Amino acid sequence: MTRSPYQGIDARAFWRTGLAEAAYPPPDLYRPRWGLTKTDRIVTAGSCFAQHVGRALRRNGFNVLDAEPRPVGIAAEDGPRHGYDMYSARYGNIYTTRQLRQLIEEAWGRAPDFDAIWEKDGRFYDALRPNIEPGGFESAAALRAARAHHLEKVREVFTQADVFIFTLGLTEAWVHKPSGQVYATAPGTIAGSFDPEIHAFANFRVSEVKADLEAALARLKALNPALRVLLTVSPVPLTATASQAHVLPATVLSKSVLRAVAGEMQADHPEVDYFPSYELVTSVRAGAGWFEPNLRSVREAAVAQVMAVFTRAHLGEAAVPLEPEGAPAEATPEDRAARRAERQERKAAREARRAARGGK
Repeated sequence: MTRSPYQGIDARAFWRTGLAEAAYPPPDLYRPRWGLTKTDRIVTAGSCFAQHVGRALRRNGFNVLDAEPRPVGIAAEDGPRHGYDMYSARYGNIYTTRQLRQLIEEAWGRAPDFDAIWEKDGRFYDALRPNIEPGGFESAAALRAARAHHLEKVREVFTQADVFIFTLGLTEAWVHKPSGQVYATAPGTIAGSFDPEIHAFANFRVSEVKADLEAALARLKALNPALRVLLTVSPVPLTATASQAHVLPATVLSKSVLRAVAGEMQADHPEVDYFPSYELVTSVRAGAGWFEPNLRSVREAAVAQVMAVFTRAHLGEAAVPLEPEGAPAEATPEDRAARRAERQERKAAREARRAARGGK
């Protein structure tokens, strides 16, 4: 008799035993491809959710590089508003792989072929990282000097890195049509002004996202051959979409593209690993209770559970929890009722199986 190829495989491979009837988060969800040690020099970048990864790693004593630390004159609570205490350099959020690729290319000598400076109320904003100075720079010269210093630090951290952790966030972006340069935010959102003659909307496809990520990592590995890469996908939905679709399917499309690319990169490159933070937060077991009432921001307690999965996989019981303010709560009474119904259905199913086996 021919055995089924599904006989004898791990319980984690089945929906029932791996998720529906397992503890949550599932205890065997993530098996690291390679180990992460506290002596590894780690660089972090990506969308806003990537900040949680760096924070959890620092909390557990990992060596997360920070080439542009917060100056003495800026209070800790104000650091992120100025681009500090977020990532390994002051690049702010890097939402798309095109943005990452162009940053790496610029750092190693290919400057944008347009003057990426926006003006507003007599102040000057770096169009490629407009969030790093809330009030803008006092002059274009000061902005250019800050950017030159930033690019020097980008070269520094990526040359030193043993591990690069990158969170993929979006596929949608706004592009400067004459040069092909992408922006971190749409022109006119923070500063500058939108001009349909020179600004275009782009929604990158799987092939484009992967090509940009491949190019960025190839450039980094040419300089740093032993570099290992850990990819995650941000579970944070789109704030808005310019695709003319409803924001829900637009979000699902964007995240699906990013997840597909992460999976292909992991399959194609032995030095690339993937951590399923996206799946943990957005699964049916997590539900709306893992999000704030706006259904976009991930609750701190949920972030703590996600990062506990990651740190335990690398450190075992020595992992230090993030100590969030309370556990993830259900968002609505309806959600709690649905959870109770699910538990009752599972209980009824177990009783039916016992009855079918003669009560054994």
